[in-house]
Parts: sequence; structure tokens; C-alpha cells
Amino acid sequence: MQLTEITFAGATPIDGYGPGFFRVAGEVLEGPILVTVAWARSWGGYDDSAPLLGLLEEVDVIFMGTGAETAHIPTDLRNILEEAGIGVEVMSSPAACRTYNVLLSEGRRVAVAALPV
Repeated sequence: MQLTEITFAGATPIDGYGPGFFRVAGEVLEGPILVTVAWARSWGGYDDSAPLLGLLEEVDVIFMGTGAETAHIPTDLRNILEEAGIGVEVMSSPAACRTYNVLLSEGRRVAVAALPV
């Protein structure tokens, strides 16, 4: 089997996570995060929809990491994002980070909004 090293070509990968934090492109961010190809920052959680709506022209889908386990996101948030035309995929935060990194390495237009584990 041949292994190929993943490269991110200047994009912003998620390097790791732990109790209450994420490590993104070498920087530790505590609490919920929002990460795109170009940047990573703290996020206000489910009540903070404005930064997510601001991604309308930048991304095709946002992976919503719900913490250690998969859970439903608030219906109002899902409706706001879907009405704006932003795709939403809900999964646990570890799965959201992995999925984001794989699609990021393929050059896809993705973002992740995740709650810490």
C-alpha cells in the first residue's frame, strides 16, 4: 500500500483537539471555533449565527461539530442557514474536524463550526 502525505497548500487545517480546546494551524483556541480555508477564530456557539451567514459566498457546506457526541443543532439555526443557502452537516466535533481536513486537502469550499469535546 502506498501512503500519500496530505498537504494543505496554505489552508488552515485542524491539527488536534482536547477537553475544551482545538489546535488549528499550530495555534491553540479554547472554546467553540469557526474555521475556514483562510482563518480560524473563536465562535460564540449556536446563538452566534452571524459569522456563519457571513460565509455564504465562501463555502458550500459547514460541518457543525456538536461536541463529543452527535446531537441536534437548534432548529432555528438550521433553518436560518438552510434558508440562506448554506449546507449544514451535523456530526460530533471529532468527526467534523476529520471530515473538514479531508475535504480541505481536496481543495473544497468547506468550514467547520465546532463545540469542544
